[in-house]
Amino acid sequence: MTLRTKLLTALAALTSIAGGAALATEPSPLLEKKPLPEHKLPASKKGNLVVGLCDGETAMEVKGVKEGGKMSRSQALQVTGQLMEEWRRKNPNANWDDVPAPASGQLVAQAPTPPPSPNPQGPRSPPAVSPTPQKPAAGSSVGTAGPTSASGAPQAGAQLKTNIQSGHTYGSFSERDEAIWAESTKAFVEEGNRVFHDADALGGTIAVSCDMCHPDAANTHPETYPKYQVQLGRVAMLRDMINWCIQNPVRGKPLADDDPKMKALEAFIYARRKGVPLEFGKH
Repeated sequence: MTLRTKLLTALAALTSIAGGAALATEPSPLLEKKPLPEHKLPASKKGNLVVGLCDGETAMEVKGVKEGGKMSRSQALQVTGQLMEEWRRKNPNANWDDVPAPASGQLVAQAPTPPPSPNPQGPRSPPAVSPTPQKPAAGSSVGTAGPTSASGAPQAGAQLKTNIQSGHTYGSFSERDEAIWAESTKAFVEEGNRVFHDADALGGTIAVSCDMCHPDAANTHPETYPKYQVQLGRVAMLRDMINWCIQNPVRGKPLADDDPKMKALEAFIYARRKGVPLEFGKH
């Protein structure tokens, strides 16, 4: 093999390696960050507000409220109720769950359009998390069912007699620790409950809130995500659909993935489906 042939062969090999490396490091199109699509609702000839559902098709004109204006909560409840009735007429075979299974596993009756509340925090769904035991009073004994010799914590036997969390994070904890954790989780879920029912907290501009189309978080099916969503034209997570609804029916701005409100909304929706088996991809 001549020197010229060797050089050409080496150059071809280097080109092949470089091309392979470029292909290996090129990001997958599936991981590209894309903005959510927006509804293009039909404009009112009289300049009235037009409200649409998340399907991008079902919409109605609100007489007496101009585009850019805001409905009252009672108006928003009436409009969304009529829109949902129309959607159901057009989709008689749709698998719609009116009420999710709460933490207790028993179905609880929930009005499809909860009435306005004089409470500035607005109407809420029943608590999604069962009440937790009261914290032990000062000087009282603390349960010691948490740590065990099988928990992996060092000196578990000795730690069973202490009420101070120490050692391995989950290796030594008391009943009081568990109560505090449960109360913190419950408070976070309840904050999501509040935001879910509050158009202003959602950043909405027309008084529509999540509960109006999904009372008590009905038909949200968080256990089925990730799954392909036709509205988005791609595989979506629960937070993508939350933002889709905020941006379109609610007429607000999408929340960042790490926004505390987004996390609280997810917590509330997941809590309402406690006990339901995970089945990602299901429609």
